[in-house]
Amino acid sequence: MLGNLNGWHLLILLAVILLLFGAARLPALAKSVGQSARVFRGEMKQMQEESSEDEAKKPAADTGYTLNGETIDKPKADGSTGSSPQA
Repeated sequence: MLGNLNGWHLLILLAVILLLFGAARLPALAKSVGQSARVFRGEMKQMQEESSEDEAKKPAADTGYTLNGETIDKPKADGSTGSSPQA
C-alpha cells in the first residue's frame, strides 16, 4: 500500500499536514507521537516479560513418578498405566 509512494507524494503529504496543523503545532505533534510510540514499546516489552515469567512459573507436565531412577507412569482413570508391561 505505501510501497507506491515516491518523493513527490511524501512532499505533498507533508505540505498538507503543515496546512492542517500549522507550523507552530508540528513540534508538539511530533513530540506527542514519539511519546506514544515509546509508551507502546514499553507496554509490549512488559507484556513479553510477563508471558515469559508465566511460562517459567508453569509447572512441568506431571507424567508419572520416579522410583529408583525409573519413571513409573501415572495410572489412568481406567486403571491402566498407558505403557506396555515390562517382562
